[in-house]
Amino acid sequence: MIPLRDSIRSRHFPVINVLLIAVNVLVFLYEMTLPEKQVDILFRTYGLVPAKFATAGTASVVPLLTSQFLHGGPLHVGGNMLYLWVFGDNIEDRMGHLRYLLFYLLLGAVSGFTHLLFNFNSTIPTVGASGAVAGILGAYFITYPRSRILALIPLVVFWSVTEVPAVVFLFLWFVLQLASGVASVGSSQVGAGVAWWAHIGGFVAGAALVRVFRTRRTWRPY
Repeated sequence: MIPLRDSIRSRHFPVINVLLIAVNVLVFLYEMTLPEKQVDILFRTYGLVPAKFATAGTASVVPLLTSQFLHGGPLHVGGNMLYLWVFGDNIEDRMGHLRYLLFYLLLGAVSGFTHLLFNFNSTIPTVGASGAVAGILGAYFITYPRSRILALIPLVVFWSVTEVPAVVFLFLWFVLQLASGVASVGSSQVGAGVAWWAHIGGFVAGAALVRVFRTRRTWRPY
């Protein structure tokens, strides 16, 4: 399922959400100007390489942040930014700008740490905003379960645009990540290039921490 929009309109312009999307896109455009060898060096320097984590000392913390802004291809960055656009503005609206920024970066770091716990010996750089975005989905799942998501849904040989309850959309998304993560344990291909456990860790962290970061104002009936 591909989300197109949700049923909740933000009361304030999502400054940080738009800024995060812009930074991710700009960094990816910069990647596209580099030769393949330079991109590999960039990923190995600023991406999260689990096998280097234990030996890099305090420098190992840096990739937990910088890896969130690197992407492996147009579909990778496009998919992540679409989900962030649909779900992130309402979470920023609920938390306020600064809290939302801190929340997002923390989720990215937690998701990266979850990934390395399940792939501790991997020498493959992990990049992408997927873990942080998954955390935003977890926060949305808790905060706006009654919202509805207009989604593009594959139906055998054609696609249908249908409104789906947010709680159903996000639950199915999480189940898919969990099933894929469990299936990837022990796999020599490390989830066929997808950091499933980063998604799982991010979603759980977002759901667990959203109540800590939200502002203390009256809930809207969603």
